[in-house]
Amino acid sequence: MSQEWMIDVLTDLKSFARKNGLMGLAEQLDDTILVAAAELNPNAKDAPNIVKSTEQDHRVSGTIGGGENL
Repeated sequence: MSQEWMIDVLTDLKSFARKNGLMGLAEQLDDTILVAAAELNPNAKDAPNIVKSTEQDHRVSGTIGGGENL
């Protein structure tokens, strides 16, 4: 997939959202990653594997205090 960078960017955004307590945004980005994976390569049988790899940061929650959010 030549545009795999897009999945990486969305995954980074989702991770940032989770780390900063933006859980609604993180869930929306999860859905967006699924749509992007399907649309970037609709014939791929490994699209579910992309989704599995993006689920690794689901463990992260809460906010970072003291202005460290950026």
